[in-house]
Amino acid sequence: MDLPIDEEDGTFTNISLADDPDRRSGRLSSKAERAHSTMMNADMDAVEAENQVELEEKTRLINQVLELQHTLEDLSARVDAVKEENLKLKSENQVLGQYIENLMSASSVFQTTDTKSKRK
Repeated sequence: MDLPIDEEDGTFTNISLADDPDRRSGRLSSKAERAHSTMMNADMDAVEAENQVELEEKTRLINQVLELQHTLEDLSARVDAVKEENLKLKSENQVLGQYIENLMSASSVFQTTDTKSKRK
């Protein structure tokens, strides 16, 4: 390669940087930086996608828990209502049982017969 020499002091005036190893490594490092940046962006996209999936899963689970809580509340209210109805029916049964006993004792059909007195 012919390099122009400054005629006054014999030094080079134009130096081509095409073969300069520092320049080439600079180009590689910028390529490496772009590749690294692309990989970082891809990693960030993957992390963001993973975070989005986790967020959707958490949201789904929270909604499911809330639905189950409402179902539990409904079932608990139903159990309370059934207990109340059961107590009411037991009380009514006692009243009816007492009424039937009173009718039976007042009726001669249900009176106990004294078999010994009839034999005499």
